[in-house]
Amino acid sequence: MYWLGIDIGSISTDLVLVDENSSVAESLYLKTKSRPVEAVKDGLRRLGKKYVSNDIAGVGVTGSGRYLGSALAGGDVVKNEITSHARAVAQVDPEIRTVIEIGGQDSKIIIMEDGMVSDFAMNTVCAAGTGSFLDRQAGRMGVTIEELGDMAADAEKSVSIAGRCAVFAESDIIHKQQMGIRDGELMAGMCKALAVSYMSNVAKGKKIKPKICFQGGVAANRGMKRAFEEILGCEIFVPWEHKIMGAFGAALLAKDKDRGITCFKGFETGSADIELKEIECRGCSNSCTVTRIEACGEAHGYFGDICGKYSFVF
Repeated sequence: MYWLGIDIGSISTDLVLVDENSSVAESLYLKTKSRPVEAVKDGLRRLGKKYVSNDIAGVGVTGSGRYLGSALAGGDVVKNEITSHARAVAQVDPEIRTVIEIGGQDSKIIIMEDGMVSDFAMNTVCAAGTGSFLDRQAGRMGVTIEELGDMAADAEKSVSIAGRCAVFAESDIIHKQQMGIRDGELMAGMCKALAVSYMSNVAKGKKIKPKICFQGGVAANRGMKRAFEEILGCEIFVPWEHKIMGAFGAALLAKDKDRGITCFKGFETGSADIELKEIECRGCSNSCTVTRIEACGEAHGYFGDICGKYSFVF
């Protein structure tokens, strides 16, 4: 049997299958492209080519689109990103005490004690230091995000870049390019500035202890890893599952809560004709706008209600 984890974010949608040994049996990292329904359907369709619905013992869903994903796929467990990432970290290495997580649109820090979350913080306000900002700079320079990281990691020195704000950082990079500064030195300076900004904002006031884990899509950037190691003065561990830790944790949480039955709606959902329609619930004075998911013209699930009235329809 397998447990399915789905992490729906603004940049990527990840799906993971965990086996009975709590190991990753299958994983998918897909671009959301502002179409989370299609991303989830695509993932289910791909997994459905190799597995059957009866193979799935439970489903865990996380990410900013977790309620949509749960209604669409049939979630047994719905948890926030902090809880899901922490569960995955505890599985990968119980000795990890600090988690640096940087995704496409936000960044987080999680402090762990005895495998549990003791403190955390998130930044969703400014794009500086996130994957989307780094992607933008790589595109502007005509290199891949991997090449950008390699250039930064291999640079012999770095230049000072204003990294507190995405707009100012980009302006400063362009200005220094016009001064003739080498690209590698620029990229190293940018990574250093973004790491400093993370430490002074997201990690401000947090007691950072080794062992430190770096995860999220940005963890693949060697330049960012090097910058954090220089600032913190210790080696940082990057798990091979760094891009899918949210989905991995969600799958593990589903396995932890296994009831012997599942709400999973099957891999067939990946091929269904899905539509989202908004309805107004008049059950109370809140008048919630509830989203109704329709598959082939029939109700498939609901989300968006405050009281949970529609949570038990399916």
